[in-house]
Amino acid sequence: GVLVLENVEDPCSKVLIIQAVQNAMGNNTETAEEKLREYLEFKSKVPLNIAITGGSGNGKSSFVNAFRGVDDDDDHASPTGVKETTMEVKEYPHPNYPNVIISDLPGIGTTKFPASKYLKLFGFNKFDLFIIISADRFTENDAKLAKEIDKMKKKFYFVRSKVDVDLQNEQRKKNFSEQKTLAEIREDCVKSLKQHGIESQQVFLVSNHHIHLYDFSLLQETLQRDLPDHRKDALLLDEQCCGMCVKIVCALHQTSLQCKYI
Repeated sequence: GVLVLENVEDPCSKVLIIQAVQNAMGNNTETAEEKLREYLEFKSKVPLNIAITGGSGNGKSSFVNAFRGVDDDDDHASPTGVKETTMEVKEYPHPNYPNVIISDLPGIGTTKFPASKYLKLFGFNKFDLFIIISADRFTENDAKLAKEIDKMKKKFYFVRSKVDVDLQNEQRKKNFSEQKTLAEIREDCVKSLKQHGIESQQVFLVSNHHIHLYDFSLLQETLQRDLPDHRKDALLLDEQCCGMCVKIVCALHQTSLQCKYI
């Protein structure tokens, strides 16, 4: 058995875990549990930063507001409008999860924020998850973003916004079918991504003004499921887990299994 900490990025976290293991191996379970509590408390204060990006005018800011459960005209809402309203990265706390930050990024591919400089301008390494939004077909710029994010071994999600507008337009046609129209929108999105080298990617269809419809709830469930492992500790582990971790480490020691600190 090998205890590997290579995926623990923060030096402080790594030190606390190693100290806990060392104390457990010396059968000092009380001190070990204390160190694990320190680790969990430290991790609970580390924010999870979700970046909202995509082309200009695709409803990014409205999505940020919908995701946070606030109206567009709320005092704490992200500014929205018919023209590009986001000219710098704006961070907003999630009202229900104090350690979750929603970052509203300017649109990619504009004169001020060209695709070639976009990642460096906004320091993509500091974000944990990415949501790429489009109100139409996904573009080459969207695909480039996804590929760069994939290189960083981080998760990204494609969101097709304003589907309520598409449905409203299609309703004028004879033999309109909501289910068929949504399927066509989804298929068209997947096709456009495939044309830009992105294979087998799920696309979430949403309306920023009707979050109870379409894929908004599914997106939220997926995000919760896919939280990075080093953030899951901060959100899910409780005090009972601390004692369990100590018992596991003690069991490893008692059975003479090797522990390796990296």
